[in-house]
Amino acid sequence: MTFRPILFLAALATCSLAAQAAAAEPRAAIRGDMDAELRRLLERAVGEVDGAPESRFEARRRAQGAMSAAEALLRSEAYYQPVLEDVVEGEDRPSAIVAVQPGRRFLLTQPTISWIETAPDADSAADALEAVGLKPGDPGRAVDVIAGEGRAVATLSRNGYADARAEARRVVVDHAAFTVAPEYRINSGRLVLLDGVVLQRAGRTNPAWVAGLAPWTEGDRYDPEQVAELERRLLDTGVYDGVGVALSPIGQTNADGHRPVIVNLTDRPRRVIEAGATWSTAEGAGVDFIWTRYNRFGRGDTLRLETRWADIDSRIGADLSLPHWRKPGRTLKLSAGVVQEDTDAYDRTALVLAAELQQRIGRTSYFNYGLGLDAGQYNENRYDFTSTPPSAVTFDRDLAIVTGRTSAYIDNSNDPLNPTKGWRMTVSVQPTAVAGEDTVLFLRSESQATAYLPLQDQARTVLAGRLRIGAIIGGDELSVPSDRLFYSGGGGSVRGYSYQGVNPELPDETPRGGLSLFETSLEVRHDIGQSFQAVAFVDAGAVGFQETPNLTNMRYGAGVGVRYKLPFGPIRADIAVPLDKREGDSAFQIYISIGQAF
Repeated sequence: MTFRPILFLAALATCSLAAQAAAAEPRAAIRGDMDAELRRLLERAVGEVDGAPESRFEARRRAQGAMSAAEALLRSEAYYQPVLEDVVEGEDRPSAIVAVQPGRRFLLTQPTISWIETAPDADSAADALEAVGLKPGDPGRAVDVIAGEGRAVATLSRNGYADARAEARRVVVDHAAFTVAPEYRINSGRLVLLDGVVLQRAGRTNPAWVAGLAPWTEGDRYDPEQVAELERRLLDTGVYDGVGVALSPIGQTNADGHRPVIVNLTDRPRRVIEAGATWSTAEGAGVDFIWTRYNRFGRGDTLRLETRWADIDSRIGADLSLPHWRKPGRTLKLSAGVVQEDTDAYDRTALVLAAELQQRIGRTSYFNYGLGLDAGQYNENRYDFTSTPPSAVTFDRDLAIVTGRTSAYIDNSNDPLNPTKGWRMTVSVQPTAVAGEDTVLFLRSESQATAYLPLQDQARTVLAGRLRIGAIIGGDELSVPSDRLFYSGGGGSVRGYSYQGVNPELPDETPRGGLSLFETSLEVRHDIGQSFQAVAFVDAGAVGFQETPNLTNMRYGAGVGVRYKLPFGPIRADIAVPLDKREGDSAFQIYISIGQAF
């Protein structure tokens, strides 16, 4: 009984589609000898109408209208001598027909450019002619002729002629020689040399700081990509609601013949207060409060104060971000806070400090380098597996940990929160020194790659995959602090298991931290309407106790989920089950958060 309404709706939709298909028919049939592609273009140009003609008069009217559309299409495709006839056949059920003899297709001759008023330098003129991209002997299609003109003007602009514009082109169609000869008439304008930056609407921003972001020096040729780069650098700060960057009008050329670039900035609200919440059966609940101050120092900076109360990870701290620190694209990040972690594997209360530089690579990728200091108390229940039998070891120690923070992020996907194609990769290498009640040196490395493959047009179905690998070199299971060991399980790793639940358990049921990690995930995401998305997934993971990942103790989880898509990203709800449930594992886990799982 449950599925009968669904079957009824499916049958109704099928009948509706069939009725629509039956109601729509071509305005007129295309008859004649031509290649399949030209026939397809003509049928598209003729179009469709609802229902058959009711009289021969109506059929004639349709045939004449279709013939006009067909003639326009043929001319645009370089058939300048077609023979067309509107035909009506049938008495009781008349039909409209267009008989087409395309004739010979006209071909291009060598395109030329005539410079109006002002001509560019010889190299730029040659580049513009080459950019036209039309070759003698190619079909003389109108769209190609028009596109060639646009490419020529765009090339001039990239070469410093910002005011280049096209005048009325002259195209000669020779009906005796069956040729199309395009002549472009272009006014290049004067070569534009750049001056500095004029900040017309600055708000709280220091004009000298903006001027220092310009990727050109005074006297350089105008390059639209450099102007766009200045806009990107300002947008990268994240402190503006609007950024406008454009070359000044020609009337603002200074005495040296240079033109400034005009910048207009619209500030975000000075202060923003945010609150958020997360919940899952595996990791419990969490509440966040964030107070953000934008552009406090007039250089696109962001100061953020955060307080988080959660079952596992609570903290209070401050972050300061200073974009374009002494170099465009480089951001100085300073952070300080107090962290309290209460996990099944360990408890930690620590002061955390960090300073790092982030250098942007391209538009969305970057690499980081810096230092971090953690100083605090660690309470850990461990086992010494080198003894026979393994013996319990309890650590209650004060440690200071200095970490070299080096990482790189490469983003080749099409969306930061809901990617549908492309790939991403993150690599992190952290040399670490531990001092205090224990002294140890080790290297912790971790990498993750994700990929997204659209399986249907408009990416309505997407196949997404993830691979994560980690290893610790130079330390052993007892000397490495518990928070630096590897754990797996939870909403961001292997769903279906509790937080740290993939790890083997010690005799006292504490998760055993590992020296290596392997995780992988596969998701199928399918859009339902405009706002919803259904997801099915399989996750797997293993924690090893050697420096290289060990796949002999793999754990698998699977489940389904739903996404509700909002302008800032999807809201995610997943339910997952462990496929190889052990004693003590929950039957299922539920996860609710913002953004895709990966």
